[in-house]
Amino acid sequence: MIVKLIVEGGSMKPGPAVAQQLGPAGVNLGKVIQDVNQATSSFKGVKVPVEIHVDTKTKSFTIKVFSPPVAELIKKELGVEKGSGQPHDVKIGNLAIEQVIGIAQTKLPNMLARDLKAAVKLVVGSCVSLGVLIEDKNAKEIEKDIDSGLYDKEIKSESTSVSEDKKERLAATFTNVKAQQEAKAKAVEAAKLAEEAAKAAVAAAAPATAAPATGTAAAAASATGTAASATGTAAPKPDAKPDKKKK
Repeated sequence: MIVKLIVEGGSMKPGPAVAQQLGPAGVNLGKVIQDVNQATSSFKGVKVPVEIHVDTKTKSFTIKVFSPPVAELIKKELGVEKGSGQPHDVKIGNLAIEQVIGIAQTKLPNMLARDLKAAVKLVVGSCVSLGVLIEDKNAKEIEKDIDSGLYDKEIKSESTSVSEDKKERLAATFTNVKAQQEAKAKAVEAAKLAEEAAKAAVAAAAPATAAPATGTAAAAASATGTAASATGTAAPKPDAKPDKKKK
């Protein structure tokens, strides 16, 4: 019996979903959770795929841990919980190429990539969809740089160490990017509020403008009705007849 789960590294907890899958196997659930947390402790705070192989006859089990998805490794490297909802306009971090190479090395055994360079490009592709900058640039630009051989030296040497100077530079760049994003978001929100206020003002002014026209129409209708009434009650004058002289 094989049970497949996605758990938070080092923090698996008992729950209905786990109990439903492992309960019928008759294994010690507490022991399973303890062993899974120990096996995934190096991925603390990251979602990790796990397989639990259970021998239903002996009630024994073995645990197989797979490397986390690329997106989870990128978020862990940046220290963020989720990607950008608007990856083209809103960025969530700024990675060094060495960090990208490190993630590619971790995932290479599970990737359909022929070599490390191809794996690096796959990680960069995930950075595009998550809204992550690399080396102060949009990830799409980095893809072109990799194709041109700009980072061949780092990839061939499998460099994963980032100097403190580079870390500070990347952090400073992202601080500026974040400030620009926040300023833009505030401007968009202010424009939205101004538009809503203008619409509300137009809606409030509309009844007041229509009222005088309605009153004038009513007055005209009243005048017309009065004239019609006067015409209807006026009696026609009888035809004058000549007086007959007495003979």
